[in-house]
Amino acid sequence: MIPRPLSRLVASILLALATLAAAPPALADVDVHFHSFNGSVLWGRYPHTFVVFDGTLDNGTRVYENYGFSARSSMEAISSGPAEHMIITETDDTIEQTNRHFTVTVSDQQYRRLLATVLAWRDYPGEYYDLDENNCIHFVAALARVAGLQADVPEEYLRRPKAWLNYITRKNPRLGAQEID
Repeated sequence: MIPRPLSRLVASILLALATLAAAPPALADVDVHFHSFNGSVLWGRYPHTFVVFDGTLDNGTRVYENYGFSARSSMEAISSGPAEHMIITETDDTIEQTNRHFTVTVSDQQYRRLLATVLAWRDYPGEYYDLDENNCIHFVAALARVAGLQADVPEEYLRRPKAWLNYITRKNPRLGAQEID
């Protein structure tokens, strides 16, 4: 026979295990970090904006990836209008040197919609990069809208990723983010 205090302990443990087994899985989330890169003609990189996805999906899959949009040839994009495009990724070292403006947490469903948007831009037929109509800012604006933000691209910000993300910060006060100097 099990002593009464020990039987209560065993019963409590069994009840706790049954409760854990019956509990729904914890909802996981993916953080979407919005970054700008100051760039410099001397460094050979133009100012740029991109996103980093970081988190865990409901099925336990770890997500850590980043995406930006660019022309394959800067000279072609600058001199002749629409240019061949590509999705680019940054290294961790480069990401550390950028400005993280704000973060939005998204559900699995939103993450999948964001990824579908990235793939749609990547797979768009023909020459899709256009400095005035489809640059990295327009790409990140499309992702921001999928994440539920107000994200237009006024002409004054077309070539100013950091200033544009500061503008998005102002347009979306619920982010609680500060502008970056």
